[in-house]
Amino acid sequence: MSENTKTSGKPDTALLRTLGWNEEQEAAFSRYAGPYRAGRVISRHRTAFDVLGAGGSLRVGLSGALRRLGRIPAVGDYVVLLDRPESGSCLIVDILPRRSRFFRGAPGEGGEEQVIAANIDTVFIMTAAGGDFNLRRIERYLAIVHAAGARPVILVNKSDLAADPAALTAQVAAIAGETPVVSLSALRGEGLAALGRFLQPAETVAIVGSSGVGKSTLINALMETPVQETKGIREDDDRGRHTTTVRQLFLLPNGAMVIDNPGLREIQLGNAIDGIAETFADIHRLAAGCRYADCRHEHEPGCAVRDAVSEGRLDAKRLESYLRLSRELAFQAEKADIGLKGIEKKRYKGIALAARQLRKDRDW
Repeated sequence: MSENTKTSGKPDTALLRTLGWNEEQEAAFSRYAGPYRAGRVISRHRTAFDVLGAGGSLRVGLSGALRRLGRIPAVGDYVVLLDRPESGSCLIVDILPRRSRFFRGAPGEGGEEQVIAANIDTVFIMTAAGGDFNLRRIERYLAIVHAAGARPVILVNKSDLAADPAALTAQVAAIAGETPVVSLSALRGEGLAALGRFLQPAETVAIVGSSGVGKSTLINALMETPVQETKGIREDDDRGRHTTTVRQLFLLPNGAMVIDNPGLREIQLGNAIDGIAETFADIHRLAAGCRYADCRHEHEPGCAVRDAVSEGRLDAKRLESYLRLSRELAFQAEKADIGLKGIEKKRYKGIALAARQLRKDRDW
């Protein structure tokens, strides 16, 4: 063990600041004295974590206390490590405060949130020309990113496969609001220069999107060397093949950090109510003109939102997307309160109806 790793109480601040460490983490760590040190989680495995700090990268375990509390570190977390010389091991014993977290509603029966990445500044929402392109999925990602406290940027990859890349980008821009939209071809290295302003030293970017949209190809292009396995597209539907299986943080040559994520098969909203409002700011502005303050924009008289659809000022598909995500958000909140198993037993018929509607809505 190096001399740096034996120091206690004070982390290697110069190193950690290159990893995004700030005064909030510094203050939180200052209460530790003794054989403790700090680091940042750069990869998560089934039962272990890779943590980068003084002395380089170290594979460590998680303390039983954190595991019992359900406090599981995410890639990007700053953590407190405790050396155990008697066993030659090292454990994560605390997770320092997060300034942001990218999360989704955990798949399955529970209503809890699953943190995908922590302490991120920007999220690249990656889609691709061809079979993956789906505006409604982009809206869903936007809602989650806005709720995470990070800045979203939409990347339309594989522009070389599009008959009209500009038209494709314009479709995304129409639903993106003030979110930047960048068209690129990661494989050919086209459009990468436009990403420079989002990739600043000591800042962290997470890349999310469906399997095969080119996340690993983009990582390799930004790293300027192959670090992630990639596979070609399938000829039947223009979709890429899934390659990434582990979330991992990479330090780019310029000092920025990028977190690659496996393709998300199930993108539940979790508690993203603020994200819905920001993603559909145009609908919220229109809603101010509705006759009733609690208008649901479905069948109520005097609905300014429905009027905008009728007059061609709002896309009907966008309104339907908003209503679907709003119903899902209400369902997720209910699920968190009572658990999915009890949902059909609940006396009030409304929540059971919402559950059935949600199952229909997910097939889009």
